[in-house]
Amino acid sequence: MARRRRNKGRNVSGILLLDKPVGMTSNAALQRVKRLFNANKAGHTGNLDPMASGLLPICLGEATKVSGFLLDSDKHYTGTSKLGERTDSGDADGVVVQTRPVKDYSEARILEVFSQFKGEISQIPPMHSAIKVEGQPLYKLAHQGIEIERKPRQVTIFSLELLGQAEDELDIDVHCSKGTYIRTLVQDIGEELGCGAHLNALRRTGAGPFSIENGSTLSELEQLAEEGFTAMDAHLLPMEYALADWPQVKLTQDSTHYLRQGQAIQVPRAPTRGWVCLFADDDRFIGVGQILGDGRVAPRRLINLA
Repeated sequence: MARRRRNKGRNVSGILLLDKPVGMTSNAALQRVKRLFNANKAGHTGNLDPMASGLLPICLGEATKVSGFLLDSDKHYTGTSKLGERTDSGDADGVVVQTRPVKDYSEARILEVFSQFKGEISQIPPMHSAIKVEGQPLYKLAHQGIEIERKPRQVTIFSLELLGQAEDELDIDVHCSKGTYIRTLVQDIGEELGCGAHLNALRRTGAGPFSIENGSTLSELEQLAEEGFTAMDAHLLPMEYALADWPQVKLTQDSTHYLRQGQAIQVPRAPTRGWVCLFADDDRFIGVGQILGDGRVAPRRLINLA
């Protein structure tokens, strides 16, 4: 008897801007969205901690080919730091390991401390992170009570603003480079103030060209699912939106053909270096390319238009 062929899902492509809820892992959110869209393929663009809410771009279908480029994008966050308490994880999910009195810090003093963390800074990744050492994620070692030495990493804080101040809390807004740990930033600020601190709440408000203002919650998606896939697909952004700040190169029909054969091509008035978005003569996005040393455009990740 022939085996029944398993349904692999729809060939739907695009980017969904999910507003992830607190308490859910990024992978759990990804799987929920994939099921709702009945997509054959899906991937997210970088983990957002379970304790954090906010923007989690999810790439469906062919859009997964550009998801890696979003991993390198800048991020925007708003968060709340709890002064006077240091936890073993650096956030509210951890165990308080030290308490210290909180002084009546003036806004001027807080901004003075903030200024020390703007620009390129060095961070030591927390033990409660997914960074792997000899194939073992640090958080697994941390759960075993093991702490190992971690090498500092260079990150960039483009802006760090004070949104509000309570007796023992600071509300902050951060624009940072990829790989920045906001809980580490909060811990380091707490040490500089002399009272210690941990991250009490975090919300990602932006990632690359995307903003949480255009995000959809899971409950909203579930309601759309009752209307059918047409209503749901209307909330997907074209995959090229992930590369909105890249130079665009429009190809002729012939050059598109040769590019799809894996050949580097000469394109008049193309940029002289870097990565580019490639468009066919009918304005369809066909993938990304890179300018070679001799000025030709080489294909790197091409989209299946079938």
